Amino acid sequence: MTNHHHHQLRTRSVIDALPLLGIIPNIPSMRMVLMNGRSLEDRIMARWRGRGRGAVCMAADFDDLADRTVINAALHRLAKGGAIRRLAHGLYDLPKRHPVLGELLPEPERVARALAKQDRTRLQPTGAYAANRLGLSEQVPAKVVFLTDGPSRRVSYGPMTIELRRTTPRNMAAAGRTSGLVIQALRHIGREALTRDHLARLREVLSADERQALLRDMSIAPAWMHGILRDLAED
Repeated sequence: MTNHHHHQLRTRSVIDALPLLGIIPNIPSMRMVLMNGRSLEDRIMARWRGRGRGAVCMAADFDDLADRTVINAALHRLAKGGAIRRLAHGLYDLPKRHPVLGELLPEPERVARALAKQDRTRLQPTGAYAANRLGLSEQVPAKVVFLTDGPSRRVSYGPMTIELRRTTPRNMAAAGRTSGLVIQALRHIGREALTRDHLARLREVLSADERQALLRDMSIAPAWMHGILRDLAED
């Protein structure tokens, strides 16, 4: 019999013997923690590594492994041991590491998606972040705002603040599409500040299909953008 099988038998014996010792644990959680001879922390880290460095998670991402109280305790232990990093209450990441800069902050969109995932809501990048995503600005804002059709939330980590701001269905109509990103970026830049260089950059980064899609979503854009979106679609 292999060492792994011996370990499984010992684990099962310990769990089954607890009631005889007068200990009545949360049996489903206990079995999940020790299932298949792997600790809950091991299974959490295996899943996290599968998502790659930079991945941001909350306890809800591991609800299938054990109950929430047990998961929260495991995440606390992992963070205390340095395996993961605690960003804010209930929010953790597996940080990317730079050879000179050390641990890097997670990308704002990863944080926002982790916050929105448990509510199953949609996100729409807005403001300076939307412009930066399209290469229209080099500014990386310290506060990044995402429009959402879910509850408003805000979390800060390091110098960054991520805000999910509940908005109207109209503002979320193009969420998840490039046209929504373009509309929000143009809104941030403003009609008077928009330059030929901005438009040239959009023609460079948007595919022909994405530029055609601007026409389909033109009705949800401010009137002053309509001519701009038509020009982008026709080039």
